[in-house]
Amino acid sequence: MSSNRHADLKFKQRELRVAFPSTMGLRVHRSISWISRAEKEVEDTDAQFVFFWIAFNAAYADERALAGIAIGEKATYADFFARLVRLDNKKRIYEAIWQQFSGPIRLLLANKYVFSPFWQFHNGVQEYVDWERRFGAAQKVVASALAAGDTVKILSLVFDRLYVLRNQMVHGGSTWGGKVNRHQVRDGAAILGFLLPVFVDLMMDNPNEDWGVPFYPVVEE
Repeated sequence: MSSNRHADLKFKQRELRVAFPSTMGLRVHRSISWISRAEKEVEDTDAQFVFFWIAFNAAYADERALAGIAIGEKATYADFFARLVRLDNKKRIYEAIWQQFSGPIRLLLANKYVFSPFWQFHNGVQEYVDWERRFGAAQKVVASALAAGDTVKILSLVFDRLYVLRNQMVHGGSTWGGKVNRHQVRDGAAILGFLLPVFVDLMMDNPNEDWGVPFYPVVEE
């Protein structure tokens, strides 16, 4: 896939979409549209990160949440990532995790500012006074996954941290263009910007996998 990822994805979608199941086709269509929007924000990593996250939600979000079934964000991530890694015969995800972005990923996973219990404690939630113990335990999980070369686990951990960053941004917990902790926004946008097109490409290569029913289907008047 070239550096113009949206154009490549759109071309492929147009070539193959007649064979896509309607629900999967809608997921892919929506995700590609947000990837396109994100790629236009070459100077604004805040906006780029948010648009890539919307593309991620369009691709993976599980319809069970709408039905009130408490499956948990982490379980949904794990199922989605396990399927993608299994289908990734070219090892693009593996190489991104263990080679291309290994440095930024290790820094992200070691950063307490994208660790949810840290913010729970600083927002006065008493159950999280032991956030440092929790962080230490989380780092052991990270170390174990790194040692085992567990791509699915590392992906899940990375997206757990990026989810905290996403919450900070969309809930007004950060300043647009601010100078505090900019590297995590920059690295997060770069990681998403590489992985999201790969995820969507794999979905198009495997349209008959169960990718779930998308949020908010198109409803004809």
